[in-house]
Amino acid sequence: MTITLRLAWRNLWRYPRRTWLTASAIAFVTLLMVFLITLQLGSYDLMVDSSLRIFTGQLQVQREGYLDKPQIRTVVPEALALAQRMRQSPALANVGIAARAQGFALASSGRRSYGVQVVGAEPEHEPRVSTIPRLMKSGRYLSRLDAPEAVVGATLARNLNIKVGDELTLLGSAMDGSVAATVVPVVGLFESGMRELDRQLVELPLRTFQETFGMGDAGHAIVLVAPDLKALPQLRTAVAALLPEGRGLVALDWERLIPGLKQLIQADWASGWFTYIALIVVVTFSILNTFIMSVLERTREFGAMLALGATPARIGVLVFFESLFLTLIGLALGMGLGLLVAFYFSVYGFTYPGLAELMGQYGLPGLIYPKLSFVSVALGPAVILGFVLLASLYPALRIRRLNAVEAMHAV
Repeated sequence: MTITLRLAWRNLWRYPRRTWLTASAIAFVTLLMVFLITLQLGSYDLMVDSSLRIFTGQLQVQREGYLDKPQIRTVVPEALALAQRMRQSPALANVGIAARAQGFALASSGRRSYGVQVVGAEPEHEPRVSTIPRLMKSGRYLSRLDAPEAVVGATLARNLNIKVGDELTLLGSAMDGSVAATVVPVVGLFESGMRELDRQLVELPLRTFQETFGMGDAGHAIVLVAPDLKALPQLRTAVAALLPEGRGLVALDWERLIPGLKQLIQADWASGWFTYIALIVVVTFSILNTFIMSVLERTREFGAMLALGATPARIGVLVFFESLFLTLIGLALGMGLGLLVAFYFSVYGFTYPGLAELMGQYGLPGLIYPKLSFVSVALGPAVILGFVLLASLYPALRIRRLNAVEAMHAV
């Protein structure tokens, strides 16, 4: 086997120009795969992060069953106290934490009325878990925990024909079944970039919401946002350890809160691989052509080897190792260059025309940072290696049909 490996390596450099051209083709597609896969995974992180930071958060503490059937009576007891206790925990020192309560009401102004979602928020802590406080189109965000005021989505404001300074009437159902009604001035209009929120969301200070809807000191969710999504498993463990026993409280991550987002990512990942496989197949066929031409050019050489006692299997193994070495050279070059490119953009970020404006609507930076990991870097080259080696089996198997006398007399 050692002799076979040495012969395969020496044969590879009998035609250095062809070797380098073929290796360069493999290196180029490998570079593309490494960069595109790391960039695609990085774009998923940006997509998830931007979606969660607008309103939902990465993790929420809720009463069990509230997610499937959100009823105003399914509450988190002493929500403000629980949120404060979490903020004081050393394990959650760098995590944004805010209590919320939410319900539904009829919003009216003049002769116009619309059904809206009303959310009670902590004005002091909400900016750490949501971008809405930074996306005020006009006016300002909520000032105090008990201030009688509201901020509404810009689309809802247009539908109700209201502006900053106008009064908004809210009419709903309180937690005890009685009528919840209040009239509050609108102090700000926000534009989150998400149509559903801008069309139906009204935010009140949490104390004002609790008084209006008869909530007492209860809420419906504790929203948490960590600086990095990678810390989410540790965050969930730390939060679960702080939850009081016997209250039926659960910690739900974004995959439970927004399952459609994960399904969207999985669908995009699958469709992306159709493109990658098509690219690999095209390159594989071009490399296969090089392998076949190499075998045809050496037909007489192989005939002489057969006449000297070499078996077709051994010659086939020799050709296979030549292909393997050639592929590994291309993969090493491509992975090295691809890793350098991906590392550069993972530090400085990657953008394209229009991305900054798009993400600016959500109050987020318009940069994608490629996600570097063993899987993201090695996955593409591993698939390329499999396809190319599979292709190299064909010229190796052709040698099994060679006849020594006919091969030696081939033109």
